[in-house]
Amino acid sequence: MHPSETPRLYARDPLLHHLVPRLTGLAYADRARVAWEYDKDLPLVLLTGRHGTGRTAVLAALERHYAGRLPLARVDTAAQDLVVELLQELACSLAPDVSRRFPLLLPGLVAVYGGYTADRAERARASARIARLLRACRLESAPAPAVAQTWDTRVRARLAAAGPGAAAGTDPHAVVHAVLAEYFERYTRARAAAPLRQWYQDRYAETPESPGTTPEGGRGGPEGLARLADWFHRGGDYRHAAEQTLVHAFLEDVAAARTRWQRLNRDPRPLALLDNTHSPAGARLVDLVLEYRARPGAAHHDPLVVVATRLGDAPPDAADALRRELPDLVTTTGWRRTGHAPSAGLVVVELTPLSRDDVLLMLDAASAPLHPYLASALHTLTGGHPLASRVLCDAVLEHASRAAPGSPPLAPRHLLDLTTRDGRPVSEAILERLLPSPHQRARLVPLSLARDSTAAQALAAHLRLEGPEQLPANAAADYLEAEHWQRDTPQDRPLAADPLLHTLLVHEARRTSRGTESRRGWQEMHAFLRRHHTTRGEDSEADALRHTLAAGDAKTVVAALSEEFQSEQDRLSALRWLACLRYAATAPAPPAADWDDERAAMAAGAHDDRYRDIDEIDRCINRLLHGLWYLSDATAEPEADLCEDIGAELGFLSLRHQTWRAVLSQAARTWPAAARDKRPLPLPEL
Repeated sequence: MHPSETPRLYARDPLLHHLVPRLTGLAYADRARVAWEYDKDLPLVLLTGRHGTGRTAVLAALERHYAGRLPLARVDTAAQDLVVELLQELACSLAPDVSRRFPLLLPGLVAVYGGYTADRAERARASARIARLLRACRLESAPAPAVAQTWDTRVRARLAAAGPGAAAGTDPHAVVHAVLAEYFERYTRARAAAPLRQWYQDRYAETPESPGTTPEGGRGGPEGLARLADWFHRGGDYRHAAEQTLVHAFLEDVAAARTRWQRLNRDPRPLALLDNTHSPAGARLVDLVLEYRARPGAAHHDPLVVVATRLGDAPPDAADALRRELPDLVTTTGWRRTGHAPSAGLVVVELTPLSRDDVLLMLDAASAPLHPYLASALHTLTGGHPLASRVLCDAVLEHASRAAPGSPPLAPRHLLDLTTRDGRPVSEAILERLLPSPHQRARLVPLSLARDSTAAQALAAHLRLEGPEQLPANAAADYLEAEHWQRDTPQDRPLAADPLLHTLLVHEARRTSRGTESRRGWQEMHAFLRRHHTTRGEDSEADALRHTLAAGDAKTVVAALSEEFQSEQDRLSALRWLACLRYAATAPAPPAADWDDERAAMAAGAHDDRYRDIDEIDRCINRLLHGLWYLSDATAEPEADLCEDIGAELGFLSLRHQTWRAVLSQAARTWPAAARDKRPLPLPEL
């Protein structure tokens, strides 16, 4: 990608231009040196956030700006299953730019990879991994396939020389001893090999009677490395201990690679960028690094700057982690180790939403004038979600570039009707990133119309959705929790709790509606949900009215509200009536193919002549309902006149109901301001 095409990051400067430069000692955008915030002990920085908040984008930006200027490794931890594979990726990326090419780690990885059986595919994978390590550490220069083939041939020759039992390759101990002998004899000097072997021997000491002892045992022998491989392949706690040893070897190699002159000269520190550490291997690697740095009485500290990302929040056991907001990072992190708990070495930074000013900057490149409220509408719709904001802003810019001269600017209410540059609906493009599973995404689109889990399950049965292991609505809720969109799913709330996600899912249900004859048609789904709530009793009346309005039948909703207004007398009923009105008005609008959006005009009284057959109170409720319905749309501009009309209509109704007068008058005073500010409409206090 050309530098001019590199996407700009918004609202991330405290991290990119301040925190990371203070940790590495090198400025983000130029060659200037930056004073270190910490001389020895370093925190591990963990960036958290939901899908689309820019976690990976931050790491990509750091890689672009620091690659070639300091030792750097960027690893997607979700792409690997094992910690040793992550260590291999880190070593291969860092090795070209460090003075010592992992003399401790390399024999440990060779021993672990060498513990294969006679399976040819497994042996080939092990040889390829070892070959890649040898080339990265400049111990071999031939192409990787040639190095792997040569390595495999030499190891098999050693096994053949060891006797018939070893030649079969079924004895993992014999294979490990063969690969270690090949490594040390060919790539390590005798004097240098002894301390390396002893380092592992000290951690895996065996008695002469222990299993696996060979004539090569004793001080400086390979038994420690052989036992490391054995423990790794046993799995469970043994593997955890082996991974711990290898992480220690990696970090000690990184520390030893910095020469005394580099330390005195305060050369920039190496940087490791770990993406998606919510993955099992990534989480284990982060834990092992934190455990190493938290060891009591540590005299030496590794200089590796680690910036990791994690989907969702910090790990549940990170009770001692320091949490910081992005603006807090401009001057100082404020971190210091306060105990020996591993999480005390963690600084958690949540990637917060963008501001409206950020959205304005994203739209600044438009080739034609934009609607003056468009940025506010886009920000209200997305809540500042970085990915959604970026996709929508790009679509707006693309639309503006194609607009004919003199054509009116894009109205905010059409934001979700835009398409991307390649012609895809923006809602579809965003949802694919926010909900990676196509199966669960397709399931959540219709179920997002349901009020709660009970209604969602009933709708799933009506639509004949199938679940893999359990009820479809429960499976969809579990998926949202697994993807860190919510910690739990209350039974009395919609499946998708996040406002942006819910809005996108509902819009997709509207966009993909299959017509009035289909079970998955907009009208049919809302008609079913209306019937479902009608059978649930009086407490579900507001839900039934909301689905009635979503189907476009405002007349029935007005009649129901009017009947209750004129029949109920106690003040508590006034609160219930307002709550019902407020909730019913949050109904999503029907598809444009089935319905003309005249809500704003209806609220302004432009079509009162259509309702000459109903009385003045009904016409007032009709205008009020349509005004609230229009303003409930996230992209609707809260025009001052329309908001004031809400207060006027409520004031008119208050004068026509003696016992409800105080309650309605209070709503008439507070609701216009709340509507202007896009805040929830408050219920009056009795």
